Amino acid sequence: MSEAKGHDTSYEWKIILLLSITFGLVGLDRFVLPIILQSPNSTMAQDLGLTPEDGGALAGYLGMAWGISALVMGYLADKLGRRAVLVPAIVVFSLMSVLSGLAGSVMALAFFRIIMGVAEGPVASTGVAVAVEASRPSRRGMNNGIFQCMISLFGLALAPFIATRLLESYSWRAVFMIVGAPGLVMAVLMWFVVREPAQRAATGHGGVNGTAFLNMFGHRNAKVAPLTLICAMGGIFVIAALLQAYLTAPAGAGLGLDAVTAGSVFTAVGVGGCIGQFAMPAISDLVGRKLATLASYILAALSLYFFTQAGPENTTLLWVLLFLASLFNFAALAILAGPVAAEAAPPGMLASMAGFVIFAGEFIGGGAAPIVAGWIAAQPEWGLKGALYFAATGLVVGFIVALFLKETAPRKLQS
Repeated sequence: MSEAKGHDTSYEWKIILLLSITFGLVGLDRFVLPIILQSPNSTMAQDLGLTPEDGGALAGYLGMAWGISALVMGYLADKLGRRAVLVPAIVVFSLMSVLSGLAGSVMALAFFRIIMGVAEGPVASTGVAVAVEASRPSRRGMNNGIFQCMISLFGLALAPFIATRLLESYSWRAVFMIVGAPGLVMAVLMWFVVREPAQRAATGHGGVNGTAFLNMFGHRNAKVAPLTLICAMGGIFVIAALLQAYLTAPAGAGLGLDAVTAGSVFTAVGVGGCIGQFAMPAISDLVGRKLATLASYILAALSLYFFTQAGPENTTLLWVLLFLASLFNFAALAILAGPVAAEAAPPGMLASMAGFVIFAGEFIGGGAAPIVAGWIAAQPEWGLKGALYFAATGLVVGFIVALFLKETAPRKLQS
């Protein structure tokens, strides 16, 4: 043991590294589909008869499956153990990426992507539990931030680069297989490294092992965190769904940028999201979960609003504003889905609580919000800018709901 009170720092950093790479591969496998589908070097759309609407539907199916699975499999991870849930999930989502490259129809592809969502959900919920159990209390936010930021780095920043480069030399089918293969290696490593907790992590309030599922909602944050996370997820998924259309739509309906310039501006989402998911949870270890969440919400809303007011003539300003909006939006998500959820859980219910919070955010914020935003964008009087206003308004609502959070950061409670 490398620290007092039996804490194993060596294991802490090893498991955070493995979780981070694995969650990055989750992001890569999840977000590579629309890139492959829309690439001029890919024949996927023609081969399978896919339309852009089909691409959006496939993303929605995966997100809803992810949310439900995060809840159910998080609960099972608390009952059966971390390794028994986490390792098979990594194997399955990797295989589903490989099988996506073998799909011969839209129905087959939809089936593979839904199963992928089922397998990726527990990596999120159980991963939070494993990260919390491995971490010193003073590093919970930072470690969860490192773990969660990889989905933005791999999925939104690196995936476009990786996929477009691979498509220059390989078919779209081969690209799915290539990006799916590394997950199988991570599953083997995780099997040998991940530990079952000798005792349940103390999360800051009472409770005993074997807590009934419905009794895990005793802490105020167990009710507030899912509600406010819906707003953070809604902002992220509305931006992801409609930003490209807003950037490239003709002036008046959007900004009228060419595809290359729009793609450059879009990179701000991945870069900002990655930094926000890492930095703000770490800062919340120092200033508190509530203050960091409130600051993230209001700064994300303001940045997104000013982005809608910027014109196409200054793409640097567009990038900076989108970077800030993404940084703070993803920051709120990471704080709520990571340390806030974990610290609201009774001992023995870490993965269950993380799963419930993620379920609410993914299923409602990731499912319903983009549908509503798409309807708003289709209305002539509102359009695409109106949909972005909807996302910014949701972030303000998230700020209001987050006012009811109870502070749980260990350093703040000890001071």
